Amino acid sequence: MRKNTRNAAGSGTIRKKTINRKGRDYTYWEARYSVGRDPGTNKPIRKTVTGKSQKEVAEKLRSATKNIDTGEYIAPTKTTVKQWVTLWLDTFCVNKVRESTMYAYKRIAEKHIYPAIGALELQAVKGVDIQRVYNTMTSSGLSGKTVKNVAAVMHKAFSVARKQGYIASNPCEGAELPKIKKAEIHPLVDSEISQFLEAIKDEPMRNAYAVCLFSGLREGECLGLPWRNVDFKGGKITVSQQLQRHDGKAYYISDTTKSGKSRTISPPAIAFDYLRAERQRQVENRFAAGEAWSNTDDLVFTNATGVHLVIPTFVSHFKKIAASIGRPDARVHDLRHTAATVAIASGADVKSVQQLLGHATASFTLDVYAHSSEKMQEDTAARMQTYYDNLNIKQA
Repeated sequence: MRKNTRNAAGSGTIRKKTINRKGRDYTYWEARYSVGRDPGTNKPIRKTVTGKSQKEVAEKLRSATKNIDTGEYIAPTKTTVKQWVTLWLDTFCVNKVRESTMYAYKRIAEKHIYPAIGALELQAVKGVDIQRVYNTMTSSGLSGKTVKNVAAVMHKAFSVARKQGYIASNPCEGAELPKIKKAEIHPLVDSEISQFLEAIKDEPMRNAYAVCLFSGLREGECLGLPWRNVDFKGGKITVSQQLQRHDGKAYYISDTTKSGKSRTISPPAIAFDYLRAERQRQVENRFAAGEAWSNTDDLVFTNATGVHLVIPTFVSHFKKIAASIGRPDARVHDLRHTAATVAIASGADVKSVQQLLGHATASFTLDVYAHSSEKMQEDTAARMQTYYDNLNIKQA
């Protein structure tokens, strides 16, 4: 290789070079610049740009050095989306998010992110690539909520990549989420509540189902409820933990609720009737089990030997019960919906219902539940009519 190292006039670090390939000379222009120093050796880190003309290289050099001066320079990297997301999960999420959240993040990455854009280089991802992910998920029939959950994980991962200097901007900000159609809720109506309570009479987990119905607890909160959090005298229940699954298999007690905050609720007295029945049932089971009994977490709802109930079993038994009363579409979560709609229909103020359910805002509670009770709407109309009657308004 033969090169001419003479600086181009007025160009500073730009040089004209010539190489010989198979007996023929090829000329090009090159510029070298520093992007800082290696933190380990303190030696300058140098980068190179090349081009066919001095003008082309000069423009590339100006662009590169401008980004360095403004702090916007991003060193080239071949890191793929899959490599980065894996690094993000293992480094920035581990021990910082709940186990259930980590499990959900990994599931989303493996099921939606890696297959769609995992092989793309991180720095090459554009907003249009993210938009294609959203569009493909939507066209395949996935709900807007599912797309939103995937989008949230991608946005967090790319946001940290930007903060760490891997990318100049977050490509998720260049994409638009599909509109989310609010799912309708289907609480049990008055007649179905009576039928449901009758149907669970011979069910071993009947007391847990009833407590979900009357208190509005989530299934994990109910199955993770310890006796120390039940105040029979004061008529209160403190919700501070929940039963969760780890990697979809092992179970553990999480010391936080879904919202991350504990709450104290005052369910109706009938909820405590079922809790007392469960306490008596547990005493009988403990006596029968003898040394086999083991309720180390002091849980309210356990099996015959004191072990926590299993969520899939809890759900499958409920589905059979629901089908028997003509509601095969019902879910365990609909017991919570029922508690909320009954509370609102009974005249409870929105803040009290918000506290009962553990929602972050009262507006969210109203948005989800206020429209769902026909009885509440009828009562409102009746109260308005009474008001106008008291004004002695005569019909025209």
